[in-house]
Amino acid sequence: MSKQSNSNHPLIVITGPTASGKTSLSHALAKEFDGEIICADSMTVYRGMNIGTDKPKELNDIPHHLLDILNPDEEFNVSIFKGLAEEKIKGTHERGHVPFLVGGSTMYIDALVYNYQIPEVKPDKNLRGELAKKTNAQLFSQLIELDPDAEWTVDKGNKRRLIRALEVSRQTGKPFTQQKKRRDLPKNVLYLALQLDREELYERINSRVDKMMIEGFLDEVKNLHKKYDLNTAMQATGYRQMVGYLEGDILLEEAVKKTKQAHRNYAKRQLTWLKRNQDIVWIQDAEDAEKIIKEFLKK
Repeated sequence: MSKQSNSNHPLIVITGPTASGKTSLSHALAKEFDGEIICADSMTVYRGMNIGTDKPKELNDIPHHLLDILNPDEEFNVSIFKGLAEEKIKGTHERGHVPFLVGGSTMYIDALVYNYQIPEVKPDKNLRGELAKKTNAQLFSQLIELDPDAEWTVDKGNKRRLIRALEVSRQTGKPFTQQKKRRDLPKNVLYLALQLDREELYERINSRVDKMMIEGFLDEVKNLHKKYDLNTAMQATGYRQMVGYLEGDILLEEAVKKTKQAHRNYAKRQLTWLKRNQDIVWIQDAEDAEKIIKEFLKK
């Protein structure tokens, strides 16, 4: 692509619910349109968390950014993501390539493309310690009272995320999901989302969890659990369920069942968030996406 002014540089978003096929689609499209991939995922940033996050095994000679950049006990949030992603998108444009923002962390994507003004909220150890004594149900109840929209963005089973959302809301005096000023979608952004039949999506999720177990997910969690406790990224879906098994709280069969359910719940939240957005162009497959991208890049 020829170089243009920054305001006209294209950004193509590829999102959709978990297990919808974003990775394979984005690889095909990045190859077709000379692209680089910026990962919009709150978990694939962590080293060692590979099977449980469905991290791409093959990068297919496509540059990937924001993959494997932190250890599981390091802080990562929407504000950090936004700053890093903006830097990577700028670099991709400077190289004359098309940036593809790919992932399922829908609030992270929206924070970037709509340029949310996110306040810097430093960790408050005392508040975190106080909140850590409460159950997840108590934390979620407190959060929903302060911020009803958090139901669609914060995993009620992830204590670390619940505490962070409450920390931001309390320190700023504003609901976590309203730390933003919504703008129109910039003309240089194409926002695509994969659409699948709900039943097919849930079948894919269940099959993927079975495949994860065959590939050695339990061993991955065992190794990580030796180094990191549950106050880290180990709160992620699947990881906390397997830790429950390793600590003798539940049987392995129950841990697998709970992992499938948690992933299905996550997909449901992602779809609810995405369906509220009128800017999204829903696609069925790569053929759909290619036609739309070609038209978009001509403008």
